[in-house]
Amino acid sequence: MSAPGAKLVCTLGPATESGDSVRALADAGCDVFRVNFSHGDPKDHAKRVQVVRSVCDELGSDLAVMADLPGPKIRVGELVTEPLALSTGSRFVLRPGGEVGGTGGTGGAGGASVSYDGLARDVRPGDRILLADGAVELIVRDEQDDDVVTEVVRGGSIRSRSGVNVPAERLGLPAITDRDREALAAALDLGVDLVAQSFVRSADDVAGLRASMGARALPIVAKIETRPAVEDIGKVLEEADAVMVARGDLGVELPMEEIPMVQKEILLAARGAARPAIVATQMLESMTHAPRPTRAEATDVANAVLDGADAIMLSAETAIGEFPVEAAAAAVRIAEVAEERGTPFRAGRPSCTHADEGAAAAHAASQIAGAVPDVVAVSCFTRTGRTAAFLSSERPPVPIYAFAPDPAVRRALAIRWGVRPLLAAVPDDTDDMIALMDEGLRAAGVATDGRLVVLVAASPFGRAHTNMVKIHRLGSPIG
Repeated sequence: MSAPGAKLVCTLGPATESGDSVRALADAGCDVFRVNFSHGDPKDHAKRVQVVRSVCDELGSDLAVMADLPGPKIRVGELVTEPLALSTGSRFVLRPGGEVGGTGGTGGAGGASVSYDGLARDVRPGDRILLADGAVELIVRDEQDDDVVTEVVRGGSIRSRSGVNVPAERLGLPAITDRDREALAAALDLGVDLVAQSFVRSADDVAGLRASMGARALPIVAKIETRPAVEDIGKVLEEADAVMVARGDLGVELPMEEIPMVQKEILLAARGAARPAIVATQMLESMTHAPRPTRAEATDVANAVLDGADAIMLSAETAIGEFPVEAAAAAVRIAEVAEERGTPFRAGRPSCTHADEGAAAAHAASQIAGAVPDVVAVSCFTRTGRTAAFLSSERPPVPIYAFAPDPAVRRALAIRWGVRPLLAAVPDDTDDMIALMDEGLRAAGVATDGRLVVLVAASPFGRAHTNMVKIHRLGSPIG
């Protein structure tokens, strides 16, 4: 089987910090490495980015690094007992002063501090608060000064720094926190390729993060994990460069039974907007401690691919799991089979008028690739990645090869469905561009002389946007 069109994002962590581990994940099929700035310290983050870059140089590949910012996440402070069991019906007080990363436990069965001093101003009696990704459910009964008095309506266990989820539309925390700014500055200095923004509530949040980047703007992946973001998905897609269906916190924010349909709706909207979409959280969760996934997990990964996800993401499975490489390989195998045998079940692309010349050319190229049996690839030259993005959204039945001079563009394309970026010089004219792609495809081993490919180009080069589609036989004369 060939490599799947859907890409794989793997989270780096203590289990996968070494060069050997990163190399093994790359060999297994990882395209993008996620560095989670919510955990670890700056030295950890720098080490992980540097290891990926070193492996890229060794392999001669364009693997991407995505920095995941912490976002306005509320956490409980340090606890005296770990884990702390909370009983249904008990009183539990959330009070200000829970400095994340502090030492010396102060929380106990009667209450704990939280990292957001304004919590009492944002909640109302009757509001639901979830701890530790829903392990414990609280109901607000009263606010006393800056304390939030709650009742435990579903007991369970929590640990220090467990997450505290409140209704996102009430939350008064800024979309971009001081911790986010510090993480963003570090990520930009490290030269990452993509930035994931946590707990996006509106398109304005994404615009604010872009403004914070200044002249060093990178593609932004808006993590959809709040109800306001789901309700404003159209505008978020206009502002963001990509989206992530982050089902962990989204599953806490929304009733669990809504998540499957919300996932499908977001993926459909992303396809219509020509934005890549990642499906994340608990994809192969059991492989954190087991060498094989459950049948339900395999079905989940396959359905995400069939629903049109550009990429699937592994979190704990590769960050702290006992079988990180096996998890990556399993995800790739499942995606391969879903794409090889899933054509009758694959979600179609939303109808589009293709008013943009580049989008129209990409649509035509994809249609030709599907109608002409001997076509083995679609190829384009791109300075910005825009043409490759249009081609990816069309989901042609053959691989997409994007020739790009800029390494940052090549790495950013690593998250796009079906796109295989290749190094290229800047051509002199359209004929030179076609010759460049002809030679490059043969040199890369894509196909031999005489095979048909569909080329997407600009004519005249340098003075027009993508406006030409050509069926080309490799090795034939140019012009």
